[in-house]
Amino acid sequence: MDSFKTLLKFLTNQKSSIGYCFMAAVTIGSERIFAVVSFHCPCNRSQNFAYGLTFLLGPAVVLLMIGLFVCTRLWRLYTGCCLNPSKLCPRGNFMGCTKVIVKVLSGACMAPVMWLSVALLNGTFYECAVSGLDENVVVQIICKNKTRICQDELPRVPCSKSQLPEKENTELLLMLRAQSQILGWSIIIISATVLLIGNCFKNCRSQVSYLQLTFQKIYMEKEKEQFELFAENYATKLAERNLKSFFDNKSPEPFPLPNHKAWKEISTIYTFKKYEQYYSTLQRYVECTYLDSPEKQLFMEGEDGKEVV
Repeated sequence: MDSFKTLLKFLTNQKSSIGYCFMAAVTIGSERIFAVVSFHCPCNRSQNFAYGLTFLLGPAVVLLMIGLFVCTRLWRLYTGCCLNPSKLCPRGNFMGCTKVIVKVLSGACMAPVMWLSVALLNGTFYECAVSGLDENVVVQIICKNKTRICQDELPRVPCSKSQLPEKENTELLLMLRAQSQILGWSIIIISATVLLIGNCFKNCRSQVSYLQLTFQKIYMEKEKEQFELFAENYATKLAERNLKSFFDNKSPEPFPLPNHKAWKEISTIYTFKKYEQYYSTLQRYVECTYLDSPEKQLFMEGEDGKEVV
């Protein structure tokens, strides 16, 4: 039993890493299924480029949209901003607005970057797309020091149906695959570098210590879990109260719930302030006893205690 608890605790602590590994495994599996089952290069100069590029970029665009759709941070900020555009950048806080956009996009781009990296490392889609390019410069580079027939037969090289000698056909395939893999590794290196620099910059400008940030992360996870439990519990009680009132045909009992202003306040995103000892917007809200207190007024106006990041 102790071993099971230890394993469960380890898996819980490493759930982010496990999630990324699972995402990578799904991406690799999906790419192989696309390449083997549904991808068939037309081997036609007028269609190769569009067909290959669609398979290369299409899934990446879909994954980006899914990443944005499931991003809770985006919807917490975006909800209601059409009626109140200043919600995204309160009092002209363009730096905070930029931080939000960067965090949302960086999270949503994880899956698309994985897809592009895996697809380019495999090279199938790239070979088909580039072989259909009609740009003389590109074609001349690929067919450098080769006969004129190379340029004419290039679109049929990915299908091994060209009239080129087998050795020359293989050399062209290896060249295209090498280019694709170089691009794939370039994307991986650039993404890792940007991620490292971004984390270094964020931690360098942090107003609190690393251990306190770790504690805040744990607290936020627990608060989210408890919020879902409380929300489900209260929603169940409210539904039971309304149904009981309806079927008993009598006035419902009082049932206190947060008002619209309270929901709006706890929906903002909170960042540590060196002069505050709060770990979330919810904690700050419940510890501010009076809604009309000076501190609460600053919070509502987007000054000092509230920062959209």
